[in-house]
Amino acid sequence: MLEVWPVCAPHARARILKRDATVARAMPGIRAVLLAEDVPGLNDVGAVRHDEILLADREISFHGQLVALVVGETQEACRAAAAQVVVEYEPLAPVLTIPEAIAQNSFHTEANFIRRGDCVGGLNTAPKTIEGEFAFGGQEHFYLEMQAAWAEPGEDGSMFVMSSTQHPSEVQHIVAHLLHVPVNHVVVQSPRMGGGFGGKETQAAIFAALAALAAAKTQRPVRVRVNRDLDMMLTGKRHPFLAKFKVGFDSDGHLLAAKVELFSNGGWSLDLSMPVTDRAVFHLDNAYYIPHVEFSGRVAKTNVASNTAFRGFGGPQGMLVIEEIIDRIARQLGLPPEVVRERNLYRGTGETNTTHYGQEIDEVVVGQAPPPVTRPASAPACSPAGGGACETKTGEGASPTTLPMAHNRIQRVWRELKVSSAFDQRRAEIAEWNSQQPHRKRGLAMTPVKFGISFTLTHLNQAGALVLIYQDGTVQVNHGGTEMGQGINTNMAMIAARELGIAVDAVRVMPTSTDKVPNTSATAASCGTDLNGMAVKNACEALRARLVPVAAKLFSQKLKREVAAEEIVFRDGLVHAKNAADTFKFSEVVTQAYFQRISLSSTGYYRTPEIHYDRAAGRGKPFHYFSVGAAVSEVEVDGFTGMTRVLRTDILHDVGDSINTGINRGQIEGGFVQGLGWLTAEELVWDQDGKLLTHSPDTYKIPAIGDTPREFNVAFLANATQRNTIFGSKAVGEPPLMLAISVREAIRDAVAAFGAGQRVVNLASPATGEAIFRAIRAVKGQARRA
Repeated sequence: MLEVWPVCAPHARARILKRDATVARAMPGIRAVLLAEDVPGLNDVGAVRHDEILLADREISFHGQLVALVVGETQEACRAAAAQVVVEYEPLAPVLTIPEAIAQNSFHTEANFIRRGDCVGGLNTAPKTIEGEFAFGGQEHFYLEMQAAWAEPGEDGSMFVMSSTQHPSEVQHIVAHLLHVPVNHVVVQSPRMGGGFGGKETQAAIFAALAALAAAKTQRPVRVRVNRDLDMMLTGKRHPFLAKFKVGFDSDGHLLAAKVELFSNGGWSLDLSMPVTDRAVFHLDNAYYIPHVEFSGRVAKTNVASNTAFRGFGGPQGMLVIEEIIDRIARQLGLPPEVVRERNLYRGTGETNTTHYGQEIDEVVVGQAPPPVTRPASAPACSPAGGGACETKTGEGASPTTLPMAHNRIQRVWRELKVSSAFDQRRAEIAEWNSQQPHRKRGLAMTPVKFGISFTLTHLNQAGALVLIYQDGTVQVNHGGTEMGQGINTNMAMIAARELGIAVDAVRVMPTSTDKVPNTSATAASCGTDLNGMAVKNACEALRARLVPVAAKLFSQKLKREVAAEEIVFRDGLVHAKNAADTFKFSEVVTQAYFQRISLSSTGYYRTPEIHYDRAAGRGKPFHYFSVGAAVSEVEVDGFTGMTRVLRTDILHDVGDSINTGINRGQIEGGFVQGLGWLTAEELVWDQDGKLLTHSPDTYKIPAIGDTPREFNVAFLANATQRNTIFGSKAVGEPPLMLAISVREAIRDAVAAFGAGQRVVNLASPATGEAIFRAIRAVKGQARRA
């Protein structure tokens, strides 16, 4: 394959005066130097709005923007030639921060509002109010496999692209319009990725487009692979946010009214910044009921790389804002923050169980009681047959147990975790410990999470699958989700195996490909298993329905009696008839079906029911359900350095009925630690010219094993079957990340202990050692002045 190397702009904002690739094109081993005019179609890779030019020709909008692509036999030759590409610039003053964007009225969008009640009246009549601002930083995805793609031209102008992407169909569309070919001329395949976290939802298209463009121009296979420095320079991050707020409350800490304005730093192009900011507005309540609200979100336009999707997709930013507000209220009132949090949790009845956009939390269909779920006592309560070990059981030798489906699970999670973590006892023990330690303090905090599961853009909530059965009884599963380490392919294999009654080892999940399952949505929004699992189930149901008559006929012939279709059961790789000792192998039934010319392949499809949202009105049911959890974290802070150790974390999370317990545990632990990194260590820094200074592991700190909690207890909510989901399970990809807010709040609790009862703790985010040290100095100064 040919290799490439980009020519990147050294300015955050500039006019391009001249581009000359004459010398570079003549160098040994160089096959092409591509400029904007070499794009046969639309020179744009924007995901939502066509505002993201691939190869710049007139202006530069962020430091590192692509101007040219050198294509050659080796990467070394390409790098040497790239240095000979002449580009002259006229530098212009960049806009880099949200305050600068506000001052210059530089925005991608107008403000989007969600309102409930009378916010102005509520603020005016509230016994107490606070107002202020809170700014916090973004986060680098730091997937282990950097952005990568390769492309190979085919017959009739077709193009095959192998891409490390979370959204193969979007890459397909972008490559098609870039090359000016029909979409059916482009096939995109995504093998297992080395991580994504949202960073490969839209921005993988940039690198796939470069590979496809180079392959089309040279008529050779071309691969694009970037090193860590280039990856961090060229790609967007989690959005930094600025919040401006005014909140009304009473002397007991009950929230009465809140006006919150959110501003996200979208970077130079829109990308997914609008839905990210919308989701932040959706999650400004976190798990708290607020009677009167006016929430808004707006995307600032700046001269940094275009910020993009990141695990939680705006939800973490919205939740962090309300948790900051809750803590400020608690300390102003002299109340423990966990008390104020508990008093404001959604109540589970009527208006107090309704979000600010009008959705009931874990609502049940009107006029119907929650359907009971009955299992035999020996069956795991959170795992399907063959799904591995389970955290909770109904009890050895007990009679069958009926497990009612809960409405609002927030209160239940909070109560159970408070007891299991011995929160009240430890609160007293920490206070005693702190009284004996002048230079070190410990802090304890408990925070909830309520996260909506679904794409907020309704039409994305659909999925397809293609399942093939071969004559030997083995199965291939094709689905629209992409595997990035989160375990979706394992889940799909388990779902297919359960539906067909065969061993998981008999199922092979294929790489995701647009010529097998078309028009896929991104693997994002935590609903990869929800959507694709239902589609795979649908396809398997169709196949099983075709095999049942074949099996019934075989049994009728063998048993010398009429065997009805209702008697046929697929289990353990065998086909059974009720009340009969004889069985057939699954492969025997499949072979008979083949001989009878019965199709052994089927597509499957699913669309999420009962969801809708009117963005202009700020009303609807954007989420299929809510994932809830809570965490208790204990930290120890050194007063001389600000360095912190996480001593213990207890998590209780609602995963419904686990499809795979190990996957869920891994997602919870990994998500928590990634959130911990965002909130405590991962600090992004740019210089005054818009150059990213934290561009590699030597300047950007992700969590290491030593940063994880020394004692890490993770439990799943028992008896938690979820209505209308795949096997009663719940999504678990994104929600655990927000549980790490408990660590930040525990750090604040420890910092407060240095101040002898002072009430204000201004803690930056991320709460790095330096930020914590500054906060400690501030509270000590306040204590001295008091």
